[in-house]
Amino acid sequence: MAGLVKVTLCALVVSLTPVATRADTLADAMVGAYATSGLLEQNRALLRAADEDVAIAAGALLPIVNYTARMSHSFGERQIGTLVTDLNGDQASFNILAELLLYDFGATANTIEARKETVLATRQQLVSIEQSVLLRAVSAFMSVRFREEFVTLQQNNLRVLTQELRAAQDRFEVGEVTRTDVALAESRLAEANSGLATAQGNLLQAIEEYRNVVGRAPGRLVPPPSLPRIDGSVEAAKALAVRTHPDLRAVQHQVAAAELSILSAKAAVNPSISANTQLSLTENTDSSDFSRSGSIGIELSGPIYQGGRISSGVRRAIAARDAQRGNLHTVQRNVVQDVGNAYADLAAQRSSLQATEGRIKAARIAFEGVREEAKLGARTTLDVLDAEQEALDAEAARISAQANLYIAAYRVLQSTGRLTVKDLGLPVPQYDPAAYYDLVKGAPTANSRQGRQLDKVLRALQKE
Repeated sequence: MAGLVKVTLCALVVSLTPVATRADTLADAMVGAYATSGLLEQNRALLRAADEDVAIAAGALLPIVNYTARMSHSFGERQIGTLVTDLNGDQASFNILAELLLYDFGATANTIEARKETVLATRQQLVSIEQSVLLRAVSAFMSVRFREEFVTLQQNNLRVLTQELRAAQDRFEVGEVTRTDVALAESRLAEANSGLATAQGNLLQAIEEYRNVVGRAPGRLVPPPSLPRIDGSVEAAKALAVRTHPDLRAVQHQVAAAELSILSAKAAVNPSISANTQLSLTENTDSSDFSRSGSIGIELSGPIYQGGRISSGVRRAIAARDAQRGNLHTVQRNVVQDVGNAYADLAAQRSSLQATEGRIKAARIAFEGVREEAKLGARTTLDVLDAEQEALDAEAARISAQANLYIAAYRVLQSTGRLTVKDLGLPVPQYDPAAYYDLVKGAPTANSRQGRQLDKVLRALQKE
């Protein structure tokens, strides 16, 4: 059964691992993740929805033209004295009403500015998600490399333990060791088979994660380049993060939007002034009677009593602003903490990698020495197996430390807000968050030139 499981896992690794004809670099993995991420597409659509909110608010300052058309049939009769009049008849009417807001004490203007701040906040949230996508791509790339190297290490260990078992059996046949020594070697060999099966299963999972994040299966992974350039001063990095981190900048825009919403809510108590014009046409279809009329005027309207709704709206806007201010303090502290944690993790991984180098050197020397001493009868088979396991553990620790060091370095970039396609200089077309906004901010109609351009943009996005 153990042999069958091993063969099955090997077959799965061969079938799921692509033919190593295509070389994939770390940059290729990040480019693939950026180009194919459904999470980025989702949040780009949410940003376009926020752009449209600005257009909706701006539409309140443009002329509004509505029409009504009506057909009616009247029936009945009316009597005055002895005179009876038939009321049966058909009537058609058509009305056009045009309105233009002239002044509302800044209520609409503040609403538009608040929506603009929301757009800026959403853009920063998109940058934050971009960072998360790229860091996940780095983790997926390093995980596949780590798992591949660990499988190779386990395979080499299996070959060494197979040789150790043969040596123990040969020494048992000549009476140099006991049956217990052979059993120990057989036990370690079985454990190595189990470890190889586990390593192959972990590699399959890493490949699936890579496929999910990058959008394709990994090819032959090229060793990653040197670590990204990182500022050595933690305090300078914290100061940079407070100024530029997208999470913090997003909340700052949300606070500004909340402040503008308070002004808009307070302006609701004031009257509004608008111009309006109306054209009306009414005809009786069963006679020659008709009516044509028109009007133009200035209208002043405002609230008198609404049961405290306006005051409640102001208080609600103030509470929302206070909540955003509290969130701003929380996010700022979290950003500073994340920078400190990222630098601490990077230092720990560097120290761990340096320590494993010495551990590997010492473990190899010890293994060679114990094996030679065992040939002379000064060491037992168990001593040799323990030394081999120590050497294996040291090699595995180095592989893990190397992968973790790269992930920690890119996590430092994320904590300071610099893990973006632009900052990394990745060769991929960058999404322009302002392009769609520039087309919709003026609330264009569907038949306008900008409206037709928007239709083309939306069709292109749907094809993608």
